[in-house]
Amino acid sequence: MAEADKAAAGTPEEVAAAEAAAAEALRPIIVVKKIIADDGHAGAHGGAWKIALADMMTAMMAFFLLMWLLGASTEDKKKSVADYFRPASHSQISMGELAGSNGLFGGTSIIDPDGFPFSSKQTAMLERLTPQAQGGPGESFGSSKEENNKDGPSEQDPGKESGTGTPSEKQDKQNFDKLEKEIKQKLSESKQFEKIKDQVSITRDKEGLRIEVIDKADFAMYGSGGAEMGAKAAALMSEVTKSLKPLPNKLAIRGHTDSTGFPPESMRNNWSLSTERADATRQFMQSQGIGANRFSRIEGVADTNPNVPGNPADPRNRRVSITVLNQ
Repeated sequence: MAEADKAAAGTPEEVAAAEAAAAEALRPIIVVKKIIADDGHAGAHGGAWKIALADMMTAMMAFFLLMWLLGASTEDKKKSVADYFRPASHSQISMGELAGSNGLFGGTSIIDPDGFPFSSKQTAMLERLTPQAQGGPGESFGSSKEENNKDGPSEQDPGKESGTGTPSEKQDKQNFDKLEKEIKQKLSESKQFEKIKDQVSITRDKEGLRIEVIDKADFAMYGSGGAEMGAKAAALMSEVTKSLKPLPNKLAIRGHTDSTGFPPESMRNNWSLSTERADATRQFMQSQGIGANRFSRIEGVADTNPNVPGNPADPRNRRVSITVLNQ
C-alpha cells in the first residue's frame, strides 16, 4: 500500500517541488507603501522659518534701540552724528595739477593738497594726513586757487572751535583775541618789562583765557614765604588789570608754590601760602578798579600742579594764574 502511494505521488523531485509550492503558498505577503511628501506641505515642518524669524526680531530690536537713542539724544549730539556721516560734495573740491598737461588726462591727483576740503567741510570720515607733494604746483601753472572754492579757506586750525558758536562764545573769542594781543603788545613795547615779559604766559583752556605770571631764579612775584607783592610784579599786574577792566567776564585766581616747605614747627604751609598769594592778587586788582563782584573764586593749590613736573623745587612752579572765565 505504501508503495502504491509513493507511486501515485511521483518521483522524489516532483515531491520536493510540490512541497516547495505548498510552502510558498503559505508564506505571508508583505506590501511596502512609500509615501512621497509634498514639498509645499513639508516645508512648514523644517527649521528655515526659525532663522527668518530670528533675523526679523534682531532687526526690530536694533530699530527700536536706534529710535530710543535718537529720542534720548540732544540736538548737539544729533548734529554731530549727522556731520560724521555727511559726505563731502565734489563741488567743494578744487583739484590742482601736480603733473601732466591740461588735456583730457590733465594729471589731477587726489593727493593734491588743493583737492582736500577745507577744515569747515572736513568730516571724521575724511580726516587724514595730507601727503606732501615733492614739487607741488607752480605759482603760474594750473587753475587751482583758494578763491575758486565758494566758501573760502578756513582761518581756523582744525583743533580750534568753529565759528558757529553762540553769540556769547563769539563775543568771548573776540574779547580774548583782543586781550591777548593787547597784553603782549604792552609787554613788548615797554622797556620796563623787557626782562620779565617772557614770564607772562597766555593760554586758552576749557574755562576761558588763562594769564599766568611765572617766577624765575631772578624774578619773584612775591617774597620768599610771604604774600607781599614786589614792585616789578605790581607794575606788571597793574597793566594786566587795565586790560581786564573793560571786560564783563568773571575772574578766577589761583596760587601755586614750589615744593619748598616751611619748618615743621611752623603753623603755615604751602596750602595757606598759595591761598594768601591768590587773595593778595585779588586785593591788588580790586584796588586798581576791578569790582568785587567780578571775582568768581580764589584758591590755592600749593605744589600739587607744578609747571615743571620733573623738578618740584623749580622756581617756575611758583606762579599766579588769572583765568578770564567764559560768559
